[in-house]
Amino acid sequence: MSIFRRPDYQSEATQFIEQLKAQKPELVAQQRAGRALLWDKQVDRKIWDEYREAEVAQKPYVYQTNAD
Repeated sequence: MSIFRRPDYQSEATQFIEQLKAQKPELVAQQRAGRALLWDKQVDRKIWDEYREAEVAQKPYVYQTNAD
């Protein structure tokens, strides 16, 4: 170990989160369940490809009116 090494720093926010996790051990499982509910979805690649093919290209300047 180096003689110049400082002790590990933990911010107040990190200390608060670690303390909260120690008080409520079920919190991590609840966070994972919430993530699975909102984000971890099965993607149907065929539908996604159809969606991409159906997109219309955006004009370079979207607020310009058509000069027909």
